[in-house]
Parts: sequence; structure tokens; C-alpha cells
Amino acid sequence: MEEDVAKPPRSRKWIVRGTLALFCAVALAIIYFTNLFLMERFTDSTRNRAEVRLTLYVGNLMAELQRNSIVPQLLARDPELIGALSSGDFSRSTLRLLSLVDEIGAASIMMYDRDGRVVAATDRFRMGENHRNTPYFVEALRSNTTVFSKIQRPTGSFAFFYSRRITSGATTLGVISVEVDLARLERSWSGTQDAVLVTDSTGTIILATNPRWRGVTEAEAVTRDPPTGAIRRALQLTQDLSAVPPDAWVSGNAVLRREMRVPFQGWRAASFTTYASVRERVNAILALEIMTFALLLAVGFFVSSRRKANRLILFERESAELRRLNVRLQREIAEREKVEKTLQVAEQTLAQSSKLAVLGEMSAAVSHELNQPLAAMKTYLAGARLLLQRKRPDEALSSFQRIDDLIDRMGAITRQLKSYARKGSDAFEPVDVREALSSALAMMEPQLKTRKVTITRTVPGGAVMILGDRLRLEQVIINLLRNALDAIRMVREPAIEIILAEGQTVHITVRDNGPGIEDLDALFEPFYTTKAPGDGVGLGLAISSGIVSDLGGRLTARNGSGGGAVFEITLPRLGTGVKAAE
Repeated sequence: MEEDVAKPPRSRKWIVRGTLALFCAVALAIIYFTNLFLMERFTDSTRNRAEVRLTLYVGNLMAELQRNSIVPQLLARDPELIGALSSGDFSRSTLRLLSLVDEIGAASIMMYDRDGRVVAATDRFRMGENHRNTPYFVEALRSNTTVFSKIQRPTGSFAFFYSRRITSGATTLGVISVEVDLARLERSWSGTQDAVLVTDSTGTIILATNPRWRGVTEAEAVTRDPPTGAIRRALQLTQDLSAVPPDAWVSGNAVLRREMRVPFQGWRAASFTTYASVRERVNAILALEIMTFALLLAVGFFVSSRRKANRLILFERESAELRRLNVRLQREIAEREKVEKTLQVAEQTLAQSSKLAVLGEMSAAVSHELNQPLAAMKTYLAGARLLLQRKRPDEALSSFQRIDDLIDRMGAITRQLKSYARKGSDAFEPVDVREALSSALAMMEPQLKTRKVTITRTVPGGAVMILGDRLRLEQVIINLLRNALDAIRMVREPAIEIILAEGQTVHITVRDNGPGIEDLDALFEPFYTTKAPGDGVGLGLAISSGIVSDLGGRLTARNGSGGGAVFEITLPRLGTGVKAAE
């Protein structure tokens, strides 16, 4: 009987122990699989944020390079600098460069004479230096365009230059160079949690948040300052409970590596992000799970036996500590969420600023391009009104049909201007230049008849084919005809000659008998115009030059030997594979 009485308490004891063991096993399994799931999920999130940050880094780098690339071209046309090199009087040249360097945001600007001697510089200590054998001076003398050069300094850092030859007619006067301040980007990258580097086409690191990395390859850079031994490396690996393998090791730390191509001379950018933030976020959630299981255990022990009150009090104390830990972790999570929201707002602000900049450019282009069909519509409406007054409705219907065609054309212009910023050739198709020329002349017919202009047109007998966009080509021809009409406004016998020729390339020549062009250098610059206020904003030729460049050709202007202005469009003929000049 004593054995029978002793069995029930012993059975309940084993049941309690079995239940407790099962509970612990389930809790450990949940924590283990939760750790695997959360590590993978948070690693993907960290990887996506690293890609976004790397995209911003590359965008800032390209913006800095593009902003400085146009400066030598503008300074090479500066009349004051050209005059100083021609006369040898450089007393005001340095002041001229100093007035521009802050506005441009460049590191320095230097001007050299034809022998490579520094004659003007924003850094006065470099006056008189000889740069005859430097790459940015030698390459600029050999090229007709702006050249980019990089030089490694004795300190290990790199200097980046845009340089361009300064000429007067066919005479080379000197060279202007602009040093791009990319060190400012390095300093801004150093303030982030990422390690960032940029390599050139040879794989050499030219920009990096770690100064020791510059001048070596990425493989050499990431192996510098390695762990002191295998034991330390094993300890670092076991500290991370993640099953996600690291992309790379930097100074003995497992990191996430992201790489992106920089669309400039074969450069590439890479960033390295540590897994510390991932581990902290996972630990916060695992702590919540552990606290939950601890509370369940505490409640279970309290219900099963009041005799274990001391142990229950101990679990309650541990639970209180876990609650305090939970509060601290929640505060950290809230702070990190606040930082992420701030980053999202900054990204949205940057995107909105870019949209507003593009919108401003498009509004100016739209107002200019729509003036032509609007002027033609006004002329057709006036003609239709006269025809209706004279009871000639059939001819008036013809004018209304032309107005309808012009409305369709205005819609096509707005659709085309929406994609004006895209430089691809996906929408190009074979175009007969003769048909585009005829369509443009039909558009300008009312103005030509009103002005009584003599039009001489010389075109080949067969089709003249190019690969391009017919609407944009017509816009260029109409712009040139409008300019020609404005130029011959005061001529007694106005005449315009149009010549279409075909050879290795296709040539379109528009010649007038007006007074000619005064300033050929500034002709294609935006908002440059010789017209009276209200007659034009100076965007026609700038837009036309950009369109011809997108079509793979070149738009040039000169004064004719017998007077008047001559505009020439050169386009690659379809099937020849001829590349347009830069």
C-alpha cells in the first residue's frame, strides 16, 4: 500500500519534468528558427538600404564630375582670358579665376601659356610653375575637346583635372584646367556607416573613405590589417549567429559588399556595410521572445505549485529585468525607425528637387516649340475668316484641316518633349529627309507667302534615308527657316536657298541673303538671342543643336562668302555606319 501511495506523486513529478522539457525544446526551436528567418530578412533589408546609399553616392559623384566638365569649355571662350593670353598681360586673370572658383565649387583653376607655365591660378603659390610634361597639359594641347586626367600625389591621394586648349582662330594660346574637388565627397562618405571606394578602369582605388586604400587594388585593400591569427578570426565568426555568409572581410570584420558601375571611364564603386545593425535588430526581437517564454514559465510554475514561491519570485525578478531590457530595446528601435524616416524624407526631397529642375527646363522648351504651330494656326484662321467672308467654304475647310494637323503636331511635340531627357535611340526609325523637308516647308508656307520670299530648293531625285525621328528633324528645319525669315526681314529681295545632298553623309544646307551672324561662338548657347524682347528667348538653336546631336549628327553655322548666314546639318546616312563627330 505504501508503494501504491508513493507512485502518484512520482508520476506527477515526471509529467511536470516532461512538460517542462518539451516546453523548453519548443522554445529553443522557435528561437533558433526565428533567428534564421530574421537574420535573412534583416540582411536583405540592410542590403537594399546599402544599394540605395551606394546609388546616392554614385549620383553625387556623377553630378560633381558633370558640373565641372563644362567649366573648361566656358572658360576657354572667355574673352578676358583669351585677351590676356594674346597680350601677355595677366594682371587681372587671377582675379577673374578667383571670382569663379567659389561659384563653380572646384578645388582650383589654373591657366597656362603655350609653354606650360602657370600664368594665372586661384592658388597664388603655384604661379610660375611649369606643367609642360603633366598629362592634363599635354593631352589638352593634342585634343580639340575637354580632356579628363587623374594624377596620384606623393601623399597617395589622387587629383582630378578637366583641361581644355584655349585658341584664337587657328592659334593655340594656352590651356585652362579645373581641378575637381572629389575629396569633399570622400569626407561626406566618411560620416556614414559604410566604407566606400571607387576604382578606375584598371582596378586601382582612386577614392576611398580609408586613406590607406588609395593607390592599390580592392583585393589588397581589404586584406590590410588582417586578424592576428586563426583563433581571433574564429571568435569573430562565432559572435555572429547568422547563417548568412559574409560577402567579404575588411580588416577582419565580416561585411556586406555592394558594387555599382559608375558611368564614367569604366569606374566602379563599392561599399562595405557591417552586420552589426542586423545583429542588434535580431537580438531585440529574440529578447522579446525570450521574455515571453520566461513569463509563461513563471506563470506555469506559479499555477503548478505554490510551494516553489521562492523560485517564482526569482523568475519574477528576472522578468522585471527583461522588461527593463525590453523598454531599452524598444527605445533603440524607435530611434532607428526615426532615423530611417528622416532618410526617406531626405530621399523624397532630393527626388522632388530633381523633378522641379527638369520641369523648369521643359517649360522653357515647350513654350518655344509651340510658338511655331501657334503662329501658323493664327495665319490659317485669318485666311479661313477671309474665305468664309468671301463665301468660299471649300477653301476654308482646307485651312481648318491644316489647323487640325497643327493641333495633332502640337500634341506630338508635347509627347516628344516629355521624353526629351532620354538620350537613347529606341524610338528611331528610317526617315526620308526629302519628306521631312517638304513637311517643314508646308508648315512654313503661310509665313513664306506673306513675306514673298524666294525659295530655291535643290534635292536629289531619289530617297535620302537616315535613322532618326522625323518630327524632331522637322523641328530643326523649321527653326532654321524661322531664323532665316527673321534675318531677311529688312532685305529688299529676300531669298532662302535649301540644298539637300547625299554622299558618305547627308547634308542639309539653309542659306539666306541677310546681314550674317555677328557672334558665332555664342550662337548655340541657351538664351542667347539678337531679337527684340518678346520675339524670342534664344532657345531655338540650342534645342536644334541638341536634337541633331541626339540623331548622331552635327549642326554648324558660318557666314557665306557672298553675305548672309549658312547653317549646315550633317547626319549619318542610313546603312553606312558613319559615326557623328563629337
